[in-house]
Amino acid sequence: EKWIEVDLGQQVLRAYQGTQVVLTAAISSGKETTPTETGRYRLRAKYVSQHLVGPGYSLPDVPYVMYYDAPFALHAAYWHDDFGQAVSHGCINLRLEDARWLFDWSAPTVPEDATRAVATAAEPGTWVLIHR
Repeated sequence: EKWIEVDLGQQVLRAYQGTQVVLTAAISSGKETTPTETGRYRLRAKYVSQHLVGPGYSLPDVPYVMYYDAPFALHAAYWHDDFGQAVSHGCINLRLEDARWLFDWSAPTVPEDATRAVATAAEPGTWVLIHR
């Protein structure tokens, strides 16, 4: 089974196929004032691109948004290059190429002619385990 591990202490994400690591990527998780919550989740919805808005930010066309616990998601970050440091508003930021790979690899699958997908009983989202 595919699953994703996010290690907040190391600021790294690992994607697994069973017990084999198939991707290791530096991340930027939530800073001290807006921390990333730990827990076990499933990816619930994926968007090729979205405008993300929250307290103190408005980011148009954020690529490869993968929600696991709304409003929190894994997604690409084009506005910084601080991977390996906790600088986000609670989401898990990835380099563009890592986010694209993870988006294409994980479930639910976004059809080629679509811009989003939602997890279903037939295709539940990939597990995401976030820990310190």
